[in-house]
Amino acid sequence: MDIEMLGRISDAFGPSGFEEDVVRTAAGYLSRYQVEHDAMHNLYARMPGADEKNPVIQLDAHLDECGFMVQCIHNNGCLGLIMLGGFHLTNIPAHTVRIRTRSGKLVKGIITSKPVHFMNEKERGTQNLDIESIYVDVGATSRKEAEEDFGISIGDPMVPDVSFEYDEEHGICFGKAFDNRAGCTCIIDTMDKLFDEKDKLTVNVVGAFAAQEEVGMRGATVTSQIVKPDLAIVFEGSPSDDFFFDAGIAQGRMKGGVQIRRMDNSYISNPVFIEYAMETAKKFGIKYQEAVRRGGSTNAGKISLTGKAVPVLVLGVPSRYVHTHYNFCARVDLEAATELAAQVIKGLDSQVIRRICRQDIL
Repeated sequence: MDIEMLGRISDAFGPSGFEEDVVRTAAGYLSRYQVEHDAMHNLYARMPGADEKNPVIQLDAHLDECGFMVQCIHNNGCLGLIMLGGFHLTNIPAHTVRIRTRSGKLVKGIITSKPVHFMNEKERGTQNLDIESIYVDVGATSRKEAEEDFGISIGDPMVPDVSFEYDEEHGICFGKAFDNRAGCTCIIDTMDKLFDEKDKLTVNVVGAFAAQEEVGMRGATVTSQIVKPDLAIVFEGSPSDDFFFDAGIAQGRMKGGVQIRRMDNSYISNPVFIEYAMETAKKFGIKYQEAVRRGGSTNAGKISLTGKAVPVLVLGVPSRYVHTHYNFCARVDLEAATELAAQVIKGLDSQVIRRICRQDIL
């Protein structure tokens, strides 16, 4: 796993609807593949020399990160904002953001937090917040200054202001947007693992980096129509739950291996595909953990509804504090995810595919 690649993709600016920097960064690592993109910022990477008669397996991850948009500019120079994706309001104040102006300039801002000195007793005793009372301060003193000197306009996107770091001693990655830049990195690493054996594969591998997942899985609705997969693997920066549940019931433990997701709000996983993946993991000594999620969703919910239905394997990289400014994930979990995906794909043949697609029932 190229950790520097994860760092650059993580650092790229790309809230939902504004993923072009992530597209360019990821494409820089895909030079030996057939690469194209579409009007929504979805990015596609195909193995060269593919046999068009082979079944197609789509590798999915979403490009976008949770972010914000400038909704209005107040007379005092503060910016009103709306969310692009699902932050919890209590996680937003007192952090810094980068705002991209229409000229492409990045402006640093602070999400406002009322100092305790100015709070009344009721405010001190509650965590109730309203997005309309949360603002971004760029240091301007008037609307005119914010617009003319800082170059800020209504509709400008913004993202958490966080830079990637890697703790080599402990194998820990720190940064933003591991949901789902971790998954984007996994697509590239998996394809690179398969590249030298591409002529031996019984399937055509297509990497599909989807836009706008955080606002309704919109990109995957398009990519699945373009790729027309027979099977799919979805990589996800899954929320790590090891700090919130005891070891006996936690299902997304960092350094616990790749997470194989059986169910969430968007998809009930294909049990045959799951069993095949677990058999493969055991065969190659790949550490994994199973998860049944009470909430959440992935692009599997959209991809699975393509054509005559697509069996999807959802592989998660446990990531702490997703949908906040700061994330941790472990290198060993990233490598487990890509190694399992690569071995699953190498092991596919017509009989396995037929069984996964449930053609052996009748």
